[in-house]
Amino acid sequence: MGAVVTDPDLPLRADAAPAGAPDGGPRVLLVDDEALMRSGLRLLIDGASGIEVVGEAGDGQQALDEAARLRPDVILLDVRMPRMTGLEALAALRERGDAARVVMLTAFDTDDFLLTALRGGAVSFLLKDSPPQEVVDAVLDAAAGRARFSPEVLSRLVRLAAGTGADGGAVAPDVTDGAGPPSAPAETPVPDGLTAREWEVGRLVAQGLGNPEIGEELFLSVATVKTHLGKLYDKLQVTNRVQLAIRVLELGG
Repeated sequence: MGAVVTDPDLPLRADAAPAGAPDGGPRVLLVDDEALMRSGLRLLIDGASGIEVVGEAGDGQQALDEAARLRPDVILLDVRMPRMTGLEALAALRERGDAARVVMLTAFDTDDFLLTALRGGAVSFLLKDSPPQEVVDAVLDAAAGRARFSPEVLSRLVRLAAGTGADGGAVAPDVTDGAGPPSAPAETPVPDGLTAREWEVGRLVAQGLGNPEIGEELFLSVATVKTHLGKLYDKLQVTNRVQLAIRVLELGG
């Protein structure tokens, strides 16, 4: 996955914190229609950094059944599967209020599912050819409530949200780790339900600024920036910076 951007802005909500395995590591359900892929993932992560693989499923419907039975902390969920796709399973998990954190597994050969998965509540995306330690790190980050995306995925997601393809047309600024100054924002109406300052913070997130840079731009402390981010997360019903950036772009930011 390469270098990653995580989202440590906010503490986990008390009702969303994973229970964890008996030794303190996350309990994981592996979902992929290829048995060889599941076996490889199990060999990679089971026992690493306290991770416990508690079950496997070969399609989306079986994933729902096993998630209800095993109550894992993290689900590694393949996108394309028979009977029920990963996206359909993700939607069903969220509809029934399942608290498991979902990491989508993908060969990254299409853009079609990326925004749908993110809007549907996926915590992050994991490439199937990722190095072993990055697979472990992705699981641990998901269990801790941290989004984890490669810069390539972030750039692609924001371009899609702005209505362009991954390679063509005018594109929105990439969401990166905050390097570089923002371009001067055009005036746009503040969306209903947000304050002007919250909207300013959200737009700067969508331009790729980190919290210290946002604070400098708006003459705010980092703690105040985090307070505004927390309100934005709640009001816009998002759970990480990437979702926030995409939602702001959709609202015209």
